[in-house]
Amino acid sequence: QVQLVESGGGLVQAGGSLRLSCVASDLIISVYTMDWYRQAPGKQREWVAQITRGGITNYADAMKGRFTISRDNAKNMVYLQIDSLKPEDTAVYYCRAARSGYSNDYWGQGTQVTVSS
Repeated sequence: QVQLVESGGGLVQAGGSLRLSCVASDLIISVYTMDWYRQAPGKQREWVAQITRGGITNYADAMKGRFTISRDNAKNMVYLQIDSLKPEDTAVYYCRAARSGYSNDYWGQGTQVTVSS
């Protein structure tokens, strides 16, 4: 059974950093495009960043500069580094795996990031 499990969230003060991790099981991430999304309280889920099979990264405009997505195919993991955290970064962060030409995609259960001012 395919599983994506996020970790690394927590409570952090504004200005701090976090590295979120997402590990996949029963799924080889090297053939997938991996994305991070987030959902703040009372808001819709929004796309944060993407890394393609070839390692090309893309970011939502509002995330450029403070967010860095990376992957380690050998460990079957994808990461999201968030620097200079702001209270408005408070959200549940999710990773997603999707594959071109396939309708299925896979989501993790999310990891909570809370930024205090």
